[in-house]
Amino acid sequence: MGIVLKQSFRNTLIIYGAFLIGGINTIIFYPRILGSDFYGLVTFLLSSSNVIMPLAAFGVQYTIVKFYSSYITKEQKDKFLSSVIFLPIFIALPLGFFWDYMHEWIMSRVTEENKAIESYTYSIYIIAICCAYFELFYSWTKVQLNTVFGNVLKELWNRAVVLLLLLAVFYNFITKSEFILYLTVAYALRTLVMMLYAFYIYIPKFYFKLPDNFSEIIKYSFYIILAGSAGAILLDIDKIMIPGKETMAKAAYYTVAVFIGTFIEAPSRAMSQILQPLTSKSLNESDTKEVESLYKKSSINLLLVGGLFFLLINCGVQELFKLMPEKGYAGGELVVLMISFAKLYGMFLGNNRDIINNSKFYRIALPLSIFMALSVYFLNTLFYYNLEFGTDGLALATLLTLIVANTFKIWFVKYKFSITPFTNTSLKLIGIILILFLAFYFWDFSIPSVEIASFEISPLLNIILKSIIILVLYVFLILRLSISKEINSLIKRFIKL
Repeated sequence: MGIVLKQSFRNTLIIYGAFLIGGINTIIFYPRILGSDFYGLVTFLLSSSNVIMPLAAFGVQYTIVKFYSSYITKEQKDKFLSSVIFLPIFIALPLGFFWDYMHEWIMSRVTEENKAIESYTYSIYIIAICCAYFELFYSWTKVQLNTVFGNVLKELWNRAVVLLLLLAVFYNFITKSEFILYLTVAYALRTLVMMLYAFYIYIPKFYFKLPDNFSEIIKYSFYIILAGSAGAILLDIDKIMIPGKETMAKAAYYTVAVFIGTFIEAPSRAMSQILQPLTSKSLNESDTKEVESLYKKSSINLLLVGGLFFLLINCGVQELFKLMPEKGYAGGELVVLMISFAKLYGMFLGNNRDIINNSKFYRIALPLSIFMALSVYFLNTLFYYNLEFGTDGLALATLLTLIVANTFKIWFVKYKFSITPFTNTSLKLIGIILILFLAFYFWDFSIPSVEIASFEISPLLNIILKSIIILVLYVFLILRLSISKEINSLIKRFIKL
């Protein structure tokens, strides 16, 4: 786990730095500078592009990770890379040709009061294609076990650009409409930088000859493209459905709550960047002991770090919403709790998804993803449209779908590989998280309300004081109970410093 922890630690710092900037954008600048309606419009455009991106990518980002380490010679590897680099074009070109029809379909799915979307649907296509090729070149560097720079571009670039563009709007350097234009250009530029870096790390000799197992590559990409598309629907369908019933402002309110809830998954995203190629390599070499070791260690370490942020977020979220500029953002505490719990359960699975996607049993990903997409769609329809649970219903649909799907994944890996993510300390860690959650979720400090320049100080003090207490108790307990050897040694190293 040496290289995993080293790059995961760097990637985690990058991602949390990016999340910090994203939090400033989401909680402070977006609502105050763009306003809820225009922020909801931006959310709709980005969510729509996220749904299209897996289709445009043709699953190549996963195909590179799965097959690259299976080739022995440089010539075989170069033939493979030469063949897959052009695959997304076969989706991008016809999609662009028929985009007018896509535009009309998108406009038919929104209410009259949300017709402002019409002028910006071109951004959906451009961002989707750029993100597809970005992921391709990021995987190109992953298989060289080089993930940090790509992670900076993936997580930090867009959020930093958004911050700069929001400030530009605030100071009247650009208009709100130009904000979307420049954001679209930023996605394209990010892809160009990633491509140049990928070629700097490894540039193949390009062959106009297909690798011997090209039919297997296409078959795998086909399964993964469908699975990825279904997975994207699960993640973003709720934000796309809101403009079909309510205002763009409602989409903005929900997006803020979901952003806060997903904050805990940063370590998982960081660790997965290096776990993907290592898991694929271990499976290709039939090293089941290493696969099991990665599975258990990634599970306990991700649950440990994710559990801390689950506590910090949920035990302070009520006070956090009091700091928001509009009342519409308050009341999203239940959305945050459900989304963050779903993410925490997913982190408990460790590299489960990488084991499935990079094994010979990868075909199960397709029916599972289709089940997840259909489930979240019909549950969204039931809870949001029919029972009118509001945005709480959208979060509940996501939670139930992910619990069922992730439980099946644990069983499937146990059935096929005879391994589980459980360790001797898993129950201890779950107990720590549960006890601290019950102790601090319903309790706050009694601090007199003080306002400075229309900013209430007491909620902020509550968040800071509770966070300090939770952090001290959590670190003490995991050290005392020796929950994770890797995390223990890392913490002790910093304490000595």
